[in-house]
Amino acid sequence: MKRILLLGGVTEALIIARTLGPQHIYSLAGVGRVPNDLQCQVRVGGYGGAEGLAQFVRDEEIGLILDATHPYAAQISQNAATAAKLTGVPCWALRRPAWQAGPNDDWREVADWAELIAALAPFKRPLFTLGREPLAHLHEIPEHQFWTLRALDVYPGNARCEVIGARGPFDLEGERELFERRNIDVLISKNSGSTATEPKLEVARERAVPVLVLQRPVLVGVDRELWSVGEVLTGLQDIS
Repeated sequence: MKRILLLGGVTEALIIARTLGPQHIYSLAGVGRVPNDLQCQVRVGGYGGAEGLAQFVRDEEIGLILDATHPYAAQISQNAATAAKLTGVPCWALRRPAWQAGPNDDWREVADWAELIAALAPFKRPLFTLGREPLAHLHEIPEHQFWTLRALDVYPGNARCEVIGARGPFDLEGERELFERRNIDVLISKNSGSTATEPKLEVARERAVPVLVLQRPVLVGVDRELWSVGEVLTGLQDIS
Protein backbone atom coordinates (compact mmCIF):
# COMPACT_ATOMS: atom_id res chain seq x y z
CA MET A 1 0.00 0.00 0.00
CA LYS A 2 1.12 3.56 -0.66
CA ARG A 3 2.31 5.42 2.42
CA ILE A 4 -0.71 7.36 3.68
CA LEU A 5 -0.83 10.73 5.37
CA LEU A 6 -4.19 10.79 7.16
CA LEU A 7 -5.34 14.26 8.22
CA GLY A 8 -7.83 14.21 11.12
CA GLY A 9 -10.26 14.64 12.89
CA VAL A 10 -10.80 12.42 15.93
CA THR A 11 -14.06 10.78 14.88
CA GLU A 12 -14.05 9.07 11.47
CA ALA A 13 -10.32 9.74 11.08
CA LEU A 14 -9.59 7.85 14.29
CA ILE A 15 -11.56 4.84 13.06
CA ILE A 16 -9.48 4.87 9.88
CA ALA A 17 -6.25 5.36 11.83
CA ARG A 18 -6.94 2.22 13.84
CA THR A 19 -6.73 0.20 10.63
CA LEU A 20 -3.35 1.63 9.53
CA GLY A 21 0.01 0.00 10.04
CA PRO A 22 3.26 1.56 11.31
CA GLN A 23 4.38 2.94 7.94
CA HIS A 24 1.44 5.36 7.79
CA ILE A 25 1.01 8.73 9.53
CA TYR A 26 -2.05 10.08 11.33
CA SER A 27 -1.79 13.86 11.58
CA LEU A 28 -3.72 15.90 14.14
CA ALA A 29 -3.91 19.64 14.70
CA GLY A 30 -3.48 19.07 18.44
CA VAL A 31 -6.92 20.10 19.69
CA GLY A 32 -8.22 17.53 22.14
CA ARG A 33 -6.72 14.31 23.39
CA VAL A 34 -4.16 12.51 21.26
CA PRO A 35 -4.66 8.71 21.06
CA ASN A 36 -1.72 6.62 22.21
CA ASP A 37 -2.90 3.14 21.27
CA LEU A 38 -2.41 3.19 17.49
CA GLN A 39 -0.08 1.12 15.33
CA CYS A 40 0.44 3.97 12.88
CA GLN A 41 2.62 6.98 13.56
CA VAL A 42 0.93 10.02 15.11
CA ARG A 43 1.99 13.56 14.28
CA VAL A 44 0.61 16.59 16.14
CA GLY A 45 0.79 20.17 14.91
CA GLY A 46 0.67 22.24 11.75
CA TYR A 47 2.89 22.34 8.68
CA GLY A 48 3.22 26.03 7.92
CA GLY A 49 0.62 26.14 5.17
CA ALA A 50 0.33 24.29 1.88
CA GLU A 51 4.01 24.69 0.99
CA GLY A 52 5.08 23.22 4.31
CA LEU A 53 2.66 20.35 3.93
CA ALA A 54 3.96 19.69 0.40
CA GLN A 55 7.53 19.56 1.71
CA PHE A 56 6.49 17.09 4.40
CA VAL A 57 4.83 14.91 1.75
CA ARG A 58 8.06 14.91 -0.27
CA ASP A 59 10.34 14.32 2.72
CA GLU A 60 8.23 11.43 4.04
CA GLU A 61 7.61 9.92 0.59
CA ILE A 62 3.85 10.03 1.07
CA GLY A 63 1.89 8.27 -1.68
CA LEU A 64 -1.64 9.36 -0.71
CA ILE A 65 -3.05 12.31 1.23
CA LEU A 66 -6.31 11.38 2.93
CA ASP A 67 -8.25 14.38 4.26
CA ALA A 68 -10.63 13.28 7.01
CA THR A 69 -10.77 16.61 8.83
CA HIS A 70 -13.89 18.35 10.14
CA PRO A 71 -16.27 19.71 7.47
CA TYR A 72 -15.57 23.24 8.74
CA ALA A 73 -11.76 22.87 8.58
CA ALA A 74 -11.76 24.49 5.16
CA GLN A 75 -8.24 25.89 5.34
CA ILE A 76 -6.72 22.51 6.14
CA SER A 77 -8.65 20.93 3.28
CA GLN A 78 -7.46 23.68 0.93
CA ASN A 79 -3.85 23.12 2.04
CA ALA A 80 -4.17 19.38 1.47
CA ALA A 81 -5.51 19.84 -2.06
CA THR A 82 -2.82 22.41 -2.89
CA ALA A 83 -0.04 20.21 -1.48
CA ALA A 84 -1.32 17.33 -3.60
CA LYS A 85 -1.06 19.45 -6.74
CA LEU A 86 2.42 20.69 -5.80
CA THR A 87 3.72 17.17 -5.26
CA GLY A 88 1.72 15.16 -7.79
CA VAL A 89 0.41 12.97 -4.95
CA PRO A 90 -3.31 12.09 -5.08
CA CYS A 91 -5.62 13.55 -2.46
CA TRP A 92 -8.76 11.81 -1.27
CA ALA A 93 -11.29 13.41 1.06
CA LEU A 94 -13.89 11.95 3.39
CA ARG A 95 -16.87 14.29 3.07
CA ARG A 96 -19.24 13.85 5.98
CA PRO A 97 -22.86 14.29 4.80
CA ALA A 98 -24.65 17.27 6.31
CA TRP A 99 -27.67 17.02 8.58
CA GLN A 100 -30.99 17.75 6.91
CA ALA A 101 -33.76 19.67 8.66
CA GLY A 102 -37.05 17.81 9.14
CA PRO A 103 -40.60 19.18 8.97
CA ASN A 104 -40.67 19.93 12.72
CA ASP A 105 -37.27 21.64 12.84
CA ASP A 106 -36.80 25.40 13.07
CA TRP A 107 -33.35 25.84 11.54
CA ARG A 108 -32.07 29.29 10.60
CA GLU A 109 -28.83 29.35 8.61
CA VAL A 110 -26.32 32.12 9.29
CA ALA A 111 -23.28 32.87 7.16
CA ASP A 112 -20.91 34.33 9.75
CA TRP A 113 -20.55 35.70 13.29
CA ALA A 114 -22.22 39.03 12.47
CA GLU A 115 -25.33 37.29 11.11
CA LEU A 116 -25.31 34.93 14.07
CA ILE A 117 -25.30 37.75 16.64
CA ALA A 118 -28.11 39.55 14.82
CA ALA A 119 -30.23 36.39 14.74
CA LEU A 120 -29.44 35.71 18.41
CA ALA A 121 -30.71 39.10 19.65
CA PRO A 122 -34.28 38.03 20.63
CA PHE A 123 -33.10 35.13 22.82
CA LYS A 124 -31.95 34.95 26.43
CA ARG A 125 -30.40 31.52 27.10
CA PRO A 126 -28.39 30.30 24.09
CA LEU A 127 -26.39 27.08 24.00
CA PHE A 128 -23.29 27.39 21.81
CA THR A 129 -21.84 24.18 20.34
CA LEU A 130 -19.36 25.80 17.95
CA GLY A 131 -16.18 24.83 19.77
CA ARG A 132 -13.89 27.61 20.98
CA GLU A 133 -14.93 30.36 18.57
CA PRO A 134 -17.34 32.19 20.94
CA LEU A 135 -14.62 32.56 23.59
CA ALA A 136 -13.24 35.57 21.72
CA HIS A 137 -16.61 37.32 22.05
CA LEU A 138 -17.45 36.91 25.75
CA HIS A 139 -17.04 40.65 26.32
CA GLU A 140 -19.80 41.28 23.76
CA ILE A 141 -22.58 39.35 25.56
CA PRO A 142 -25.71 41.55 25.86
CA GLU A 143 -27.03 42.18 29.36
CA HIS A 144 -30.24 40.25 28.69
CA GLN A 145 -28.37 37.04 27.71
CA PHE A 146 -26.58 34.27 29.60
CA TRP A 147 -24.52 31.98 27.39
CA THR A 148 -23.81 28.31 27.90
CA LEU A 149 -20.81 27.32 25.81
CA ARG A 150 -19.82 23.69 25.28
CA ALA A 151 -16.30 22.92 24.06
CA LEU A 152 -13.90 19.99 24.17
CA ASP A 153 -12.11 21.43 27.20
CA VAL A 154 -12.97 23.82 30.02
CA TYR A 155 -12.07 27.47 29.49
CA PRO A 156 -12.69 30.52 31.67
CA GLY A 157 -16.09 32.10 31.22
CA ASN A 158 -17.41 35.23 32.89
CA ALA A 159 -20.44 36.49 34.83
CA ARG A 160 -22.73 35.93 31.83
CA CYS A 161 -21.18 32.80 30.36
CA GLU A 162 -20.40 29.34 31.68
CA VAL A 163 -18.12 27.08 29.67
CA ILE A 164 -18.76 23.33 29.86
CA GLY A 165 -15.90 21.03 28.91
CA ALA A 166 -17.40 17.88 27.40
CA ARG A 167 -16.67 15.41 24.61
CA GLY A 168 -19.16 13.45 22.58
CA PRO A 169 -20.84 11.21 21.94
CA PHE A 170 -23.76 12.79 23.80
CA ASP A 171 -26.90 10.82 24.64
CA LEU A 172 -30.47 12.00 24.35
CA GLU A 173 -31.26 11.99 28.07
CA GLY A 174 -28.15 13.97 28.89
CA GLU A 175 -29.02 16.58 26.28
CA ARG A 176 -32.58 16.80 27.57
CA GLU A 177 -31.28 17.41 31.08
CA LEU A 178 -28.91 20.12 29.84
CA PHE A 179 -31.64 21.99 27.94
CA GLU A 180 -34.00 21.75 30.93
CA ARG A 181 -31.47 22.77 33.59
CA ARG A 182 -30.13 25.71 31.57
CA ASN A 183 -33.56 26.73 30.23
CA ILE A 184 -32.07 26.85 26.72
CA ASP A 185 -34.19 28.86 24.28
CA VAL A 186 -31.92 28.68 21.21
CA LEU A 187 -29.20 26.29 20.02
CA ILE A 188 -26.20 27.42 17.97
CA SER A 189 -24.50 24.67 15.97
CA LYS A 190 -22.33 23.88 13.03
CA ASN A 191 -23.85 21.44 10.56
CA SER A 192 -21.15 18.91 11.34
CA GLY A 193 -23.22 15.88 10.34
CA SER A 194 -21.81 13.80 13.19
CA THR A 195 -23.95 11.19 14.92
CA ALA A 196 -21.95 11.84 18.11
CA THR A 197 -23.56 15.27 18.51
CA GLU A 198 -26.91 14.78 16.76
CA PRO A 199 -29.03 14.25 19.94
CA LYS A 200 -28.96 18.00 20.68
CA LEU A 201 -30.95 18.53 17.47
CA GLU A 202 -33.53 15.97 18.59
CA VAL A 203 -33.98 17.81 21.88
CA ALA A 204 -34.29 21.16 20.10
CA ARG A 205 -37.01 19.60 17.94
CA GLU A 206 -38.83 18.19 20.97
CA ARG A 207 -38.76 21.52 22.79
CA ALA A 208 -39.50 23.66 19.69
CA VAL A 209 -36.19 25.45 20.24
CA PRO A 210 -34.81 27.26 17.16
CA VAL A 211 -31.40 26.23 15.85
CA LEU A 212 -29.02 28.80 14.37
CA VAL A 213 -26.88 26.79 11.96
CA LEU A 214 -23.51 28.13 10.83
CA GLN A 215 -23.30 27.72 7.07
CA ARG A 216 -20.93 25.03 5.84
CA PRO A 217 -17.89 26.24 3.89
CA VAL A 218 -17.53 25.14 0.28
CA LEU A 219 -14.64 22.67 0.19
CA VAL A 220 -12.09 22.43 -2.60
CA GLY A 221 -12.29 19.60 -5.12
CA VAL A 222 -9.91 16.63 -4.78
CA ASP A 223 -9.02 13.53 -6.76
CA ARG A 224 -11.59 11.38 -5.02
CA GLU A 225 -14.44 12.16 -2.61
CA LEU A 226 -15.80 9.46 -0.31
CA TRP A 227 -18.88 9.67 1.87
CA SER A 228 -18.38 7.11 4.63
CA VAL A 229 -15.64 5.35 6.55
CA GLY A 230 -16.67 2.14 4.82
CA GLU A 231 -16.04 3.71 1.41
CA VAL A 232 -12.62 4.90 2.56
CA LEU A 233 -11.58 1.49 3.89
CA THR A 234 -12.77 -0.24 0.71
CA GLY A 235 -10.86 2.27 -1.37
CA LEU A 236 -7.69 1.70 0.63
CA GLN A 237 -8.02 -2.05 0.17
CA ASP A 238 -8.27 -1.52 -3.58
CA ILE A 239 -4.89 0.23 -3.70
CA SER A 240 -3.12 -2.11 -1.28
